[in-house]
Amino acid sequence: MPALAQKRSRPVDKGSAARDKLRKSLLKWYDREGRDLPWRLRQGRPDPYRVWLSEIMLQQTTVAAVAPYFTRFLERWPDVGALAATPRDDVLGAWAGLGYYSRARNLHAAAQKMAVNGVPQSEAAWRELPGVGPYTAAAIAAISFDEATNVVDGNVERVIARLRAVDTP
Repeated sequence: MPALAQKRSRPVDKGSAARDKLRKSLLKWYDREGRDLPWRLRQGRPDPYRVWLSEIMLQQTTVAAVAPYFTRFLERWPDVGALAATPRDDVLGAWAGLGYYSRARNLHAAAQKMAVNGVPQSEAAWRELPGVGPYTAAAIAAISFDEATNVVDGNVERVIARLRAVDTP
């Protein structure tokens, strides 16, 4: 066979294999050790409304503080339509104690947009909503729709720093 006609073998992507192994290892650890939280489902498809609500509430707020608020919000407003239809002052009142009230105002404004336009299905579409930045959009798209996104926060930085033995992430 002439030299030009020979098939070239593809090099093995060792980085890809290592990433896949790490991904599987982290997911296995998560399945075993992940905390039971009101916004996490262990089975079935995550509800984008619940994922979005939890991500907004968890910005700059601890899990312990958010859990009871999340439950009360869902009891009062079980879906985005119910949240959108309520007066903004009711949302602000229910938010009292979580702080950073711009999150509540943006939550309500975003709910109103979703009530008209539907729930976004991609990271890019989530970023168009008030109060949804790059991290939040990526997290919602990844969790709710299995979109391959780059979700990097302080927790991810700490895990990678430990894996790479970096003293200061």
